[in-house]
Amino acid sequence: MTSNQNILLSHGSGGKLSHDLIGGLFVKYFSNDHLDAQTDSAILGLSQKNIAFTTDSYVVDPIFFQGGNIGKLAVCGTVNDLAVSGAKPLYLSCGFIIEEGFPMDDLETIVKTMAEEAKIAGVKIVTGDTKVVNRGKCDKIFINTAGIGEMEEDKKHISFGTNVEDGDKIIINGSVGDHGIAILAARESLNFKSEINSDCVALNGLIGDALNIIGGIKFMRDATRGGIATVLCELAKSKKLGISIDEKNIPVKEIVKGTCEIFGFDPLYLANEGKVVMVVSQKDADHILKVLQAHPLGKESAIIGEITGSNPGKVLMQTEVGGRRIIDMLAGEMLPRIC
Repeated sequence: MTSNQNILLSHGSGGKLSHDLIGGLFVKYFSNDHLDAQTDSAILGLSQKNIAFTTDSYVVDPIFFQGGNIGKLAVCGTVNDLAVSGAKPLYLSCGFIIEEGFPMDDLETIVKTMAEEAKIAGVKIVTGDTKVVNRGKCDKIFINTAGIGEMEEDKKHISFGTNVEDGDKIIINGSVGDHGIAILAARESLNFKSEINSDCVALNGLIGDALNIIGGIKFMRDATRGGIATVLCELAKSKKLGISIDEKNIPVKEIVKGTCEIFGFDPLYLANEGKVVMVVSQKDADHILKVLQAHPLGKESAIIGEITGSNPGKVLMQTEVGGRRIIDMLAGEMLPRIC
């Protein structure tokens, strides 16, 4: 492939250019024993454990931003969906929809990033698909990734929050709103005195450490679109329990706070791509917090609230100025095409 080559419609035809693209780019970076066979379906040797399966599509605009790109987002987002379910991520698929004329150099950067992130997360990209559409029929590139992981029987309750009860503590592994503000900055060409990076990262290593504390974690969710507020509102409503959080304990970078004040955003509703909301047992909360804080991705971890028996179905926040505020589900979209 020449460095100045662009994607052509023929790259999606299934002919020679398609084979050149697959062999010269995707297999080059994603190479593993499953993918190299290039069969219509990857044949995976899975254990007799429970299987977790997820899929997500990524349409972020812009496709390159401070701290990542659409490819990093596609790998980390799907790995995290598996990890917060209590599963060990193993395999990913990836589907590309590419606009005619898309620069080959940009595509290689995206694919190379995906390979690097998959290696960091300890997963394999084992199958995929590429389609090319006419110029103007797609906004540069869209990516779909699906993921498979294995789950121990004693972790099945985590996705459902079956064991959540009054007195449980709520933990976040770091500052909120970083991804949303990083995308806003890239989209609007904002110049900050200090750069804000997306928090896009695979969390399965951090979560794996915390899961070693048997029975401690009762619920997890990654706070992507809709932010931590939406995660907490969904949990309160589904479990018919109350949630109380304390604003002063929620980590938010000053640059995020300042930008939110200018644009009228609320950091609780901004998307994150490297933050997990955990509900943990009261007796294990301090232990789990220390484990998270010992990991590079959890240094800023904090207990931000608790499950309560009062105000069932509602999330109440103690504000920094001393009042109480009801946290509602996000209505509408604060920042479209955020992931």
